[in-house]
Amino acid sequence: MTPTASSTASSASATGVFDDIVRSESSLRRFLHGLPGVDQVGCEARAAGLATRSIKTTSKAYAIDLAIRMVDLTTLEGQDTHGKVRALASKAMRPDPADPTCPATAAVCVYPDMVATAKQTLGDSGVHVAAVATAFPSGRAAMDIKLADTRDAVEAGADEIDMVIDRGAFLSGRYLEVFEEIAQVKEACGDAHLKVIFETGELQTYDNVRRASWLAMMAGGHFIKTSTGKVQPAATLPVTLIMLEAVRDFREQTGQMVGVKPAGGIKTTKDAIKYLVMVNEICGDDWLDPDWFRFGASTLLNDLLMQRTKMTTGRYSGPDYFTLD
Repeated sequence: MTPTASSTASSASATGVFDDIVRSESSLRRFLHGLPGVDQVGCEARAAGLATRSIKTTSKAYAIDLAIRMVDLTTLEGQDTHGKVRALASKAMRPDPADPTCPATAAVCVYPDMVATAKQTLGDSGVHVAAVATAFPSGRAAMDIKLADTRDAVEAGADEIDMVIDRGAFLSGRYLEVFEEIAQVKEACGDAHLKVIFETGELQTYDNVRRASWLAMMAGGHFIKTSTGKVQPAATLPVTLIMLEAVRDFREQTGQMVGVKPAGGIKTTKDAIKYLVMVNEICGDDWLDPDWFRFGASTLLNDLLMQRTKMTTGRYSGPDYFTLD
């Protein structure tokens, strides 16, 4: 990819607000490095404080159902089979077959070669198909291959594309290259929504998380996502706090909303509620919706279902009551 295609940059820049900024590497670098630095101690302290908030029982029931609706139920393993994907898609539509009041999840997230299977199983249920693309999880491939990967997934029926940025380019300061990569993948998505994965565990600093957030939003990403789930640490509360602040500030500046998706390591209802409290405190009610906040998870759903059953029946179901993913 040649980082000189200013026409691509300008056309992708959100609402034209950032056209002048993305015309050159130097102007983009100046903008990103001019963002306010993150106070590490303050950020971690605020995240820890929000994590101690408690909610009432009635609010907890609502929060559990909301969290279920926000789950991108995920399987991204080399041993994935069409049968496993069909079973996962069925679970996404009816997480608790014994309780028809249990809501469906937001999406099923799979590798591109499994998109058609997921799409066929989900039908017109309203559950979306998300596909990882652009040489997930490393992002190490030529641009034409990344674009072909994206187009193949969309043609197979993907409603959403989860792309990974080139962390090597980002950490080397080649910001315009990363910007144009995101913009070109977005174009290849057509009508599909684009989630941009940073792999925050490799970005090294909170300042880099803030810069990556703004870079992805300026390039037209519909969602910004913490992690692939393949690198530790994956999603954390402080990193998500920074990303939530970024989407809040981005809307104030441009009028455009961008979603946030923490992924990797979120396994319990207690954890999910901590994130929902943070969303409410940082961004407000507008983001408490599956259109603007998602959990990338494979095991979280079962704990949400167990807690939901406890609240409705007064007793816990064993972990083997629900299907294992």
